[in-house]
Amino acid sequence: MKIALFGGTFDPVHYGHLRLAEEVRQAMDFATVLFMPAAIPPHKPSEEVTSVAARLDMLTLAVSSNPFFEVSDLEAVRHEGTEACSYTIDTVRALLKAKSAEKEAGREEEEGVDISLVVGSDSFNELTTWCDYEELLELVSFVVVARPGYAVKKIGEVLPVALGRKFWYDSTIEGYKNEAGKTITYLSNTLLEISSSRIRELISSGISVEYLLPPEVLKYIEKEGLYAQAPAL
Repeated sequence: MKIALFGGTFDPVHYGHLRLAEEVRQAMDFATVLFMPAAIPPHKPSEEVTSVAARLDMLTLAVSSNPFFEVSDLEAVRHEGTEACSYTIDTVRALLKAKSAEKEAGREEEEGVDISLVVGSDSFNELTTWCDYEELLELVSFVVVARPGYAVKKIGEVLPVALGRKFWYDSTIEGYKNEAGKTITYLSNTLLEISSSRIRELISSGISVEYLLPPEVLKYIEKEGLYAQAPAL
């Protein structure tokens, strides 16, 4: 089973996230796109982030009509009651462990799972700053998508020379592969310049955000009174 792991803050989830997930799923033939909100994102430790419970609720509402989309509370459960940052490598380890347990219990297909991380070009360009990124490249594949305003750098520009040489181009997948069978694929995607921070700003200013995010999510935001004041930056 091919799973695309789509992590992020999702504060709030919007049409840019959902459209990207659908394009990745269809282009790469993923069985599932798994949305996983970060409990405490390491790149935003000083920002005020909406509770992970509310972000999970909004995601669940947003993906309910798509049978290929799922929401995971794995990070939320792992970090419940703590203030520790959530690192991608820890999430991947935990997810692989959970899928292995499902397989042993007979709830997963015999061939197991193949996990790919969906990352924006901005994040991929900074991959060497991630915790245990070399191990991560051995555990999962990467699908790199374009982000407005950020260059899409190639492997040789992102990874150290020695590590970059461990990947070679494979024309059958139109991407790069290493000896572990993990790949790095660059995907052309629709660039929708919608951002969660801009949505929060608009809401805090009393300006309509209609058509930027699903109506179910907007109703939830209004009901819960979220983003009445702009989060500290």
